[in-house]
Amino acid sequence: MSSFKEMSFGDRQSAATAAKKALLEKFRESPAMDDAAFAERQAALLAVREAREARAAERQAAREAAEASAVAEKLAAQARAAQEAAERAANDQNLLAEQKAARDARYAARKARK
Repeated sequence: MSSFKEMSFGDRQSAATAAKKALLEKFRESPAMDDAAFAERQAALLAVREAREARAAERQAAREAAEASAVAEKLAAQARAAQEAAERAANDQNLLAEQKAARDARYAARKARK
């Protein structure tokens, strides 16, 4: 019987290097890269990615439009509130002027009676 002969370190290292090179060549010469089905899959993936980006852009535009609408509504509400406050202030001034005129008239009537 012959005994088992172990490989030396150099033999093992060269075998590993050869295996790595063979594996690399296998992937470099892959027929999947030149295959028409591969190109179709890549085109489909690209179309899906573009559609996804388009939907995201639409959602972002809708979100920005909603925010702009909310800001516009808030500004309109503030303008209405300011207008109402101005109207109330004008009414208060008119009321004060009427009260002063009535008071002055009463004072003048009292002076006229004396």
